[in-house]
Amino acid sequence: QVQLVESGGGLVQAGESLRLSCLISGSIFSFNRMGWYRQAPGKERELVGIMPRTGSRQYADSVKGRFTISRDNFKNTMYLQMDSLKPEDTAVYYCNGVREDGDGLLIDHWGKGTLVTVSS
Repeated sequence: QVQLVESGGGLVQAGESLRLSCLISGSIFSFNRMGWYRQAPGKERELVGIMPRTGSRQYADSVKGRFTISRDNFKNTMYLQMDSLKPEDTAVYYCNGVREDGDGLLIDHWGKGTLVTVSS
């Protein structure tokens, strides 16, 4: 069973940077799409950005120009580089991967999340 494990969260001040990692227990190439989501206190989970297996990466308007998704294929790891952090970026950040199961159905896989807190 595939596992996604996030790390790198923590407490930072506004304007600082942080890099999150998502370690995948299998091959990153097995996923049709990977991405990052976040959930702030009292709010619904929202998309931060996605990275298709092929094609360009897409980001939410709220993070465009500040956040960057990348990956290391050899380490089976996806990253989220977060620059110019704002207090409103405070949330639990989740790694997500979508891939086909044995019947060809697309299945979502989630990590348990890592907390990012940005102080003003």
